[in-house]
Amino acid sequence: MRVAILGVSGRMGRALIAALDESRDCVLTGACVSAGSRWVGQDAGVAAGGTPRQVTVTGDPVAALNGAAVAIDFTLPAATSGNLRACVEARCPLVIGTTGHDDSARQDIAAAARTIPIVMAPNMSVGVNLLLGLAEIAARSLDASYDIEIFEAHHRHKKDAPSGTALALGAAAAKGRGTSLEAAAEYSRSRTGGPRAPGKIGFAFFRGGDVIGDHTVILAGPGERIELVHRAHDREIFARGAVRAAHWVAGKPPGRYGMAEVLLG
Repeated sequence: MRVAILGVSGRMGRALIAALDESRDCVLTGACVSAGSRWVGQDAGVAAGGTPRQVTVTGDPVAALNGAAVAIDFTLPAATSGNLRACVEARCPLVIGTTGHDDSARQDIAAAARTIPIVMAPNMSVGVNLLLGLAEIAARSLDASYDIEIFEAHHRHKKDAPSGTALALGAAAAKGRGTSLEAAAEYSRSRTGGPRAPGKIGFAFFRGGDVIGDHTVILAGPGERIELVHRAHDREIFARGAVRAAHWVAGKPPGRYGMAEVLLG
């Protein structure tokens, strides 16, 4: 399968090159970065610190998609809309691993999904997607005397907070409680003071060092505390999940899909 990577110079882009090499039936055919990147014009494999791939890095997503059967996007939220336009023009299925989109970008994604199939998930890890299901089950099974808190930790360079995965975990817990994340979320207590409001889902986060990604769902009740934890040890887990999603979405009808559909086959 011919794959284009949009955002090849980032940490996940480099991990995706390795994941494609690991997959026996995938080949890198296109690589895109921001137009001002020093990677432009270089061989993608060499620029990533590996062997040549005979794929020249471009700053133009349209050029990167030439001949690709599917594209994988791990860029920045600001780049998503342009990448969507390129994929719609090329009728190229897309896997989006980028998080932190605003309402305008989310509307662009919804519009593009009417023309091409898109897999979009806040986290491509198989384990995290299992955790999402467990968070919903736990929240549904325990009454409101159990307070729910989502804690996440990432490296110092991550820009969005809380992480997209943390928000997805909060949404899963809210669904288990029969409410919405918008109604239940509590993102800051620094100025509110007073006791915790019943039924709220709290968020806390850490940024520092080279932490790849830790997520914990805490359910604290009278006399006990339950913790559901996922720790990422290697970015390859996200890259392998994205490649799995790329395999799955190729040939699917237009629409927006999640990792649940990918994992269920």
